Amino acid sequence: MKIHPRWSLSVLLVATIGLVAGCLHRPRTFLPRQGDEIIIAGQLFHTGTRVVTWLDAGGYDGYRVERRFSPWADSNWEKTREAVKDIRSPNRYGPRSDGLTPEEFERVRGGGWDLPLLQRSVDQFVIHYDVAGVSKQCFKILHDLRGLSVHFMLDIDGTIYQTVDLKERTWHATTSNTRSIGIEIANMGAYPPGAHKTLDEWYPKDQDGKPVIRVPERYGDPMIYTKNFTGRPARPELIAGEVQGTHLLQYDLTPEQYTAVTKLTAALCKVFPKMNCDYPREADGRLVMKKLPDETLKAYGGVLGHFHVQTNKIDPGPAFDWDRVIGGARRMLGLPELKPGAQDAKPVPPVTAVPAAP
Repeated sequence: MKIHPRWSLSVLLVATIGLVAGCLHRPRTFLPRQGDEIIIAGQLFHTGTRVVTWLDAGGYDGYRVERRFSPWADSNWEKTREAVKDIRSPNRYGPRSDGLTPEEFERVRGGGWDLPLLQRSVDQFVIHYDVAGVSKQCFKILHDLRGLSVHFMLDIDGTIYQTVDLKERTWHATTSNTRSIGIEIANMGAYPPGAHKTLDEWYPKDQDGKPVIRVPERYGDPMIYTKNFTGRPARPELIAGEVQGTHLLQYDLTPEQYTAVTKLTAALCKVFPKMNCDYPREADGRLVMKKLPDETLKAYGGVLGHFHVQTNKIDPGPAFDWDRVIGGARRMLGLPELKPGAQDAKPVPPVTAVPAAP
C-alpha cells in the first residue's frame, strides 16, 4: 500500500501512539506495590515507610462482615449478632457526610469519591494508643468485639496497617469521625501511679535493667510483621505527665513507631491541604493537654490526640512526643521549624515495685 507523503507523518503518529498505549496497558501486566503506599480515594500515595493494606497478604480488612479471629463457622453476621451484643451492624464504618451537598452525598455514599472532594472534607488526624499492645489484638477488639474501626493501626515494629480507604468514615473519635483520619498505635497506655500492673507485665526489665516489650503468651502469635522483633521504648524510663488533669505514667512508643508515624503524618499533611502540620497549642506554645472547647475543635484542622476530642479519653498519653513527630514531619515537608512547647511530661525513676491499686 502506497501512502501519500503528506499523510505519512499522521500515520506514523497514530501508529506510535497506539504502540505506546499498548505498552502502557498491556493485558496481564503485573504492577507490584512498592510496599509504602496508602490508599486514598482509590489512589496510591507513597509514605516512605512500610504499609500493609487490607488488600495485602497479612492485612486487616475492615470491610469484612465476619469476625476475623473467631472460628469460621461462628464468624458470620448471624452468629456475631447473637454472640456480641455491642455489634449492632455488619458494617463497622460509614460514609463521610459533613460539608457535602445532598447531591454530593448521593454521589459518594456508594463509594464515588474523587480526591478533590475528599481533600475538602478531611482536615484532622487523630492519634490514639490502643491499650491492646499489638495491632492483631487491636483489630480483634475493634472489629470482632466492639463493632468499631480505624483507618490505620501502627504495630510495635513500625508496620502500618491500613484497614479501609481513607474515603470511609471510621468509628474512632465520635464528633470528629466524619472529618478525620484515625490511627491506633500499639501501646499499653497510661495509668495513675500505683495502678500499673499491666505495664509491669508488658515491660519487664532486661539484664541491664531496661524495659523490653514482651507480649504475654496468652495472646498467642502476636502476628508482628518483623520476625523475632524485640521492641523497646524510645525512652527507657516511665514518663509522667498530666492529661485531662490526671497524673499518669506511661512507657514511650518504640523508635520504629516514631519513624513510621512521623512519615505518615507528613504524607497526610501533604495530601490534605486543610490539615495543618501542627498540634493544638496554648497561647505560650505548649501542647494543650485537655479536650478542646467545642467551638475550638470545630474550627481546628491539624494533628490532635483523642483527648483533644473527648473528655473521657487520655490517649495518646503523656509519653507521646509531639515535638518529635510534628518537627520531623515538618522537616520532611520543607516547612519552617516550630518552637517546641514546654515539657509537660518528665521522666521519673522506675516504679515497677509499686503494687497495683486495689
